[in-house]
Amino acid sequence: MNYSSKILEKAVAEVASLPGIGKRTALRLVLHLMKQPKEQTHRLTNALNTLVSDIKLCKKCFNISDTEICEICANPNRNNKVICVVEDIRDVMAIENTAQFKGLYHVLGGKISPMEGIGPHNLHIEALVDKVKNEEIEEIIFAMSSTMEGDTTNFYIFKQIEKYNIKTSTIARGISVGDELEYADEITLGRSIVNRIPFEKSL
Repeated sequence: MNYSSKILEKAVAEVASLPGIGKRTALRLVLHLMKQPKEQTHRLTNALNTLVSDIKLCKKCFNISDTEICEICANPNRNNKVICVVEDIRDVMAIENTAQFKGLYHVLGGKISPMEGIGPHNLHIEALVDKVKNEEIEEIIFAMSSTMEGDTTNFYIFKQIEKYNIKTSTIARGISVGDELEYADEITLGRSIVNRIPFEKSL
């Protein structure tokens, strides 16, 4: 693709580096931004700059937050004795949209995947084990995606906390095997949370 401007070419290359966006789509987006009032484009760039510089991870659950402790962890009406273990913030958002879960979350930041070089030490698993060890946790709910990597991660964590004699459960398989939580409809996901089963029975 030939460009008449190096500035345009660089902008297109940066946008095209985003997942799911090819060069043609990137060019269309960049040209769209050029047609908009400068103030609108500046608001976009300012929002992205703020995202990079000011966004935080909650110190308790590792959810994305504007503050040191996220709104969910800081909410006194949440049940802090039940923790739902998820892969990333998209899963938190998906479960929150069901309005069926009133406990807290623990965001691992990924799942164990040897093929991608991701091991237990790359995730927030140790922090979860510390919670089970040092806090009055009654139940851990595994809400990872129904994939080989998700099941491997669930089992690894289960073995790490097994000795603490804590209740463990997993979301019911209303979620199809191989599905990611973020793509499940809210009703199905909500029922899967409510009708969760003991983790041992899922093995």
